[in-house]
Amino acid sequence: MADIKDSMTDWSTKKVAIVAANWNSFITDEMLEAAEYTLKRKGIPEENIYVSRCPGSFELPLACKWCLEHLEIDGVAAIGAVIRGGTPHFDYVCEAVTRGIADLNLQTGKPVAFGVLTTDTVEQATERASVEKGNKGAEAALALCEMIELKNSLKSI
Repeated sequence: MADIKDSMTDWSTKKVAIVAANWNSFITDEMLEAAEYTLKRKGIPEENIYVSRCPGSFELPLACKWCLEHLEIDGVAAIGAVIRGGTPHFDYVCEAVTRGIADLNLQTGKPVAFGVLTTDTVEQATERASVEKGNKGAEAALALCEMIELKNSLKSI
């Protein structure tokens, strides 16, 4: 059985996108900032990080698809926050965005990292977007990089 070697990815040549939802921007802005910071720290030049905004989390799959179709990128991180309210709207949005992003991964063969919070309260969302508690935007950026690295390591076998 072949070993999957470290890909030794040259991050200076990688191009990625981040799509962040405007809805609940008091949460998604912090996540977006952390994702950008994480990608830059990884070695991806600022000019190779494309940032787009869409209205809400429901629109993330289509916005990510457009980025994959129209930009020459290695992958995309989807950033959003869905906070439960008093109606079943929460369940429909969460299911749609989860399915849409999962489908994009399989259809395109390029990684679309899931950085969408699905919380019961504003407090939970705020905590998950905080740097002190492990910002989920940064985690999505790292997951994107890990998937790019995995794909590169498989190409070298």
